[in-house]
Amino acid sequence: MRLITFTLAIAVGCAPLLAKDEKAKTDERLDDSASLFSEVMGTPDKAIPQMLLDKAACIVLVPGLKKGAFVVGGKYGRGFALCRNTGGQGWGPPAAIRIEGGSFGLQIGVSSSDVILLVMNERGMKRLTTSKFTIGAEATAAAGPVGRDATAQTDALLTAEILSWSRSRGAFVGVSLDGATLRNDIDENKIMYGQPWDNKQILLSGATPPKAAGKLIEVLNKYSPRETH
Repeated sequence: MRLITFTLAIAVGCAPLLAKDEKAKTDERLDDSASLFSEVMGTPDKAIPQMLLDKAACIVLVPGLKKGAFVVGGKYGRGFALCRNTGGQGWGPPAAIRIEGGSFGLQIGVSSSDVILLVMNERGMKRLTTSKFTIGAEATAAAGPVGRDATAQTDALLTAEILSWSRSRGAFVGVSLDGATLRNDIDENKIMYGQPWDNKQILLSGATPPKAAGKLIEVLNKYSPRETH
């Protein structure tokens, strides 16, 4: 009985420490997402074309997508989706996402890469507000072009709901993410907002962003403050 009581006491005592540790990881992931976007856009000749960024309704940032050893060919990453505020003025609060699987590959010898998705229209935005969806099967997608002078003239780019890029070993390129599944990360949302909200509740609510997301929203507003058509 004493052993059980002692074990419970340890568990209760550790809970606040574990919660604090998880919050620190979430805050770090938000900072990493901001750094990823800032570094990519800091070199215009090798960045996301400005006209596509300005047209996008939402963005998904996944810093450090991992090649999973637990599943052959498996991929796994955690990141955040953000959409324009009503009227297209500025960016709204982040909603946490998980990305899993997919046929896309990492470079040989690379165990991690960063991923950026642009959600180009209302159809794609609606995908983000579902509990999960698979790129390619439920949302039309294409590898995004790179560089200041890149144009979106092909049918694939003009009709795609999602454009995608990957960065590994410093190279930033368009990449196909067909077969990858994006799902709500409810645990992460609870850490950020104190409530187990799903992404629809966050992205469409105008919720107050967590303080730790300030840097990320600031850098998005710096490079694309409003939606233009």
